[in-house]
Amino acid sequence: MMSAHAENIPTPAATPAPVGKVADKTAADALDRDSECTRCHDENEIKPILSIYQTAHGNKADSRTPSCQSCHGESEKHLSGKSAAPDVVFGATSGAYSPSEVNEQNTACLTCHEKDPTRTHWQGGAHQVADVACSSCHVSHTAHDKVRDKKTQPDVCFTCHKEQRAQTRKFSHHPITEGKVACSDCHNPHGSAGPKMLAKNTVTETCYTCHAEKRGPFLWEHQPVTEDCTNCHTPHGSNITPLLNSRAPFLCSECHDGPHRSTNPAAGSAAGTQGGLTAVPSENFTGRACLNCHSLVHGSNHPAGALLQR
Repeated sequence: MMSAHAENIPTPAATPAPVGKVADKTAADALDRDSECTRCHDENEIKPILSIYQTAHGNKADSRTPSCQSCHGESEKHLSGKSAAPDVVFGATSGAYSPSEVNEQNTACLTCHEKDPTRTHWQGGAHQVADVACSSCHVSHTAHDKVRDKKTQPDVCFTCHKEQRAQTRKFSHHPITEGKVACSDCHNPHGSAGPKMLAKNTVTETCYTCHAEKRGPFLWEHQPVTEDCTNCHTPHGSNITPLLNSRAPFLCSECHDGPHRSTNPAAGSAAGTQGGLTAVPSENFTGRACLNCHSLVHGSNHPAGALLQR
């Protein structure tokens, strides 16, 4: 029988858990088994594992930080030492274990990341519909995720988008390969309400993010400019500066038919003058073609600029 004095003796405090990976699994937190995982999985793996502790996913000072099981599942059979795969295996290629279904992989990621407003349109987006896994672009077990770095991001995107890679090598292009512009500056890879997964709702809104001087409003507007910049420009690259779909006057002639009522549109002198009902310079034989006169193609604020000449 205990004495009254013995009943007042405080119970000794629990021994604090050691700091670091070994402390990841405690009696009070059976869900966190990082220490069990890192006994086998370390930097000797084909894909280094411990580098995750250099990322936000391995920051144990943050209560939001996931454990190995948060992403890979409970994986009881795998932890028991049997040759069973973890519940969720990430990646696209077969290694020691076959990768899980894309939807299963993405569900593990979206458990935390779908709360971000930039991923609102992931469901039903082009990448989700095409069965693109998060791990196809992102690498979580490394301090440097290439797709999140402006200089290396295009290399990840070009793995699939090879046509766009070829276009960025053309004479006139956005400085993507130079590391000044990244794909995510214009596109939202996690889905968008606009076409082509653009960051904004329309092409023009996206372009105006950088090219604000083309936005206007103008007293005299050029209709194709307000409709869609890609009516005249190709965004990834062209051999015609500045990123034009074709050269003037041929580009202009796609909408404006007839060379100023000339009776001899295919002829001209070295000076570029044609005879006809109205003697005007031939857009076919002058350096800047239509732009020699109609230079303000994006719009004019001059009272006499109805023809975008001033």
